[in-house]
Order: sequence, then structure tokens, then C-alpha cells
Amino acid sequence: MSRPSRKPLLISAGVALAAVTLGLVSWQATAPEERHRGTTASSGSAPRTDPAAELAALARRDPGDKLALGRADAPVVLIEYADFQCGYCGTFARDTEPELVKRYVEDGTLRIEWRNFPIFGAESEAAARAAWAAGQQDRFTAFHTAAYAADAKAKGFGEERLTELAREAGVPDLERFRRDMAGEQAAAALRKDREEGYRIGVQSTPSFLVGGRPLAGAQPLEAFTAAIARAEAAARP
Repeated sequence: MSRPSRKPLLISAGVALAAVTLGLVSWQATAPEERHRGTTASSGSAPRTDPAAELAALARRDPGDKLALGRADAPVVLIEYADFQCGYCGTFARDTEPELVKRYVEDGTLRIEWRNFPIFGAESEAAARAAWAAGQQDRFTAFHTAAYAADAKAKGFGEERLTELAREAGVPDLERFRRDMAGEQAAAALRKDREEGYRIGVQSTPSFLVGGRPLAGAQPLEAFTAAIARAEAAARP
């Protein structure tokens, strides 16, 4: 039997590894002063940065973002770094996200921004490009739902299957979908999302930022509602 690669070993721990991975980021985001304990400000010192603010600034709030859901000016932005072959991501998509949409997106409190973060190999990358391509025809949400259906992962994400998912999602122009999926714009969008995730320390999926604060793994609904409440309170003037 061949020796498994390092990346699948890193990912297989799921939620536990995500918590470890984001531990440093979380500490940086929630306790910036401790990082500088023992230092004193002076005219020659470098200005202090607020990691939490830097993470919050990752929210793109682009009204034209076709992979986002909710108002661009919502007080709270949840960013999700996810892989379509990730079982925990599917759990979040099926069990938790619909309730967050109902409670917070529909009333304008929350915006959800998707980041493609494929880590399980070629089919994960193909699914990420397909999701982006579906989004160009305003069918990202429907594709996302179809790709995270309970039986979808077992059927794989080969080219024919991705076209089938696009058809199921109601993508109107399947020829354009195939061109977009294979094009450089899809590849560039994927690189941008993945580089952003690696830059802040994401190595496992799903990983989230809620108002700039890390939340690792497909945690219970209550963990997300509490994080959204904190972020909404912090956003008030």
C-alpha cells in the first residue's frame, strides 16, 4: 500500500485539526495586546496592528460577488473556507447554514461569503471551479446545495457529474458553464481564495471567520449564533 500524502493526513482530523490550525490566528485576533506585552510605545516604534481588524478586512463586501449571499452592507460577514469533498463542510451546509440564512441573512444581519479552499485533490479543485462557473450564471447557491446533498460526495466530482450537478442547479447555458469551468478566470479566482486562506493559517475545512473572529469546524448552531451576536454587538456604533 502506498504511503498517504501529508496533506490528507493533516486534513483527516477534521474539526480537531481545524481548532489547532486556527489556534494561533484566534489568539492573534483576540489578544493582540499580549503579543506586545513588555514593549513600550516610542516615536521610533513600528505601529501596532490589530489582527482582528485585519481579519475582518478580508470581507470583500462586493455587491457583484456571485459566490456571496446577503446584503453587502450587512453588519456581520461570515467567511467560509470549504471543500466540496469535505464531510464536515457538508454537515454545515445541510444542517446549520440554512438556519443561519433564515435567521440572519433574510433580515439583513448577516452576509455569507464563500471561499473555495479545495484540499482533497483534483476532484475538489474541479468542483471548486464548477461552483465558480455556476456562479457566473447566478446559480452558485443552487449548485452549492446540489453538491452538498447527502449522497453527492459518494458520486464523485468528475466532469460529467459536475455537468449533471449544474443541470440540477438550473444553470441555463451548460456550454458556457463548461468553458468557464475550464477557463483561466476560474483558476485565478480559485488561487485567490486559496492563497487568502493559507495566508491566515487555514489548513483544514470548514474554517470560518465571523466578523473577523476565527471559528473552526462544523460546530453546533449555537456556536454560530453566539459568534454572530458578538460580531453584531461589536459592529454597533
